[in-house]
Amino acid sequence: MVENKTKQKAESANERTERIDFHKEIRNNNFKTYLLFLFFFVIIFLIAIALKAIFSFAGYGILFIAGVIAIIYGLVGYYIGDKLVLMSSKAIEADPRKYLYLHNTVEGLAIAAGIPKPKVYIINDPSPNAFATGRDPAHSSVAVTTGLLDLMNREEIEGVLAHELSHIANRDIKVMTIVSILFGFVSIIADIALRGVIFGAASGGDDRGNVNWVVIVIALVFIVLAPIFAMLVQFSISRKREYLADASGARLTRYPQGLANALRKINKSSIPVKEASEGTAHLYISNPFKKKSFWNLFSTHPPIEERIKRLEAM
Repeated sequence: MVENKTKQKAESANERTERIDFHKEIRNNNFKTYLLFLFFFVIIFLIAIALKAIFSFAGYGILFIAGVIAIIYGLVGYYIGDKLVLMSSKAIEADPRKYLYLHNTVEGLAIAAGIPKPKVYIINDPSPNAFATGRDPAHSSVAVTTGLLDLMNREEIEGVLAHELSHIANRDIKVMTIVSILFGFVSIIADIALRGVIFGAASGGDDRGNVNWVVIVIALVFIVLAPIFAMLVQFSISRKREYLADASGARLTRYPQGLANALRKINKSSIPVKEASEGTAHLYISNPFKKKSFWNLFSTHPPIEERIKRLEAM
């Protein structure tokens, strides 16, 4: 009796520790995401200063035009982007009878995550992979490849689906849409500024009309590099959201090893996803092109080895 009570207390302590670690992981990832958003706004602020140096007061007009274009572009992607992604990926709705287990698993995990059941799609592709898309939990979809269903056992499939539903529950689509708008904003500004310089629109100078070419050159160099800085921030936010979805998915299934084993199998596969594109690659649970990034800063996904290590430590 005493031994059983001691065991129960130990299990309760372990559960509390796991819960604390889980929430700490969420807080850390969210804090880092917010910090990266701050970097985005710092970049935009510095761009405004650079534009003032190059184009005088006309630079603020460029900011406004770029902002409007970027917001329109982002809203279009936000509301119809999921349909375009599913169409370009050649995903078809999963037959509820043929893929009964898949539907049941998605429904069970959706209930556990407290979100409506997403639409379920199948991609006829031998490469093991999956992604989630949609602007919010009420308008979401999850797609898996036939290769993933053929290669994985039930626990591994459940781990992958839990990861994808966590993206939906964590509103990652909305987060990445905002990131895309900010990145588009910076890119458009840089493009307009460079074209303005090429066509002789630069007018930076002091109150006496003297042009400070040193300041203009420095500002121009920053304008050229700004989209690269913004892209690095975008990729970093994407990687943080992947870590968060791993942790959230493990919490849903209560079995982190399932997702860890699935990632290990995905990593061993050398088959790329045929219909994946640069625009949709960040949505997949793993890089669909199966190419290793020479420098992790330029990757939308964190290293699978590190993801497995974190999952197995939970």
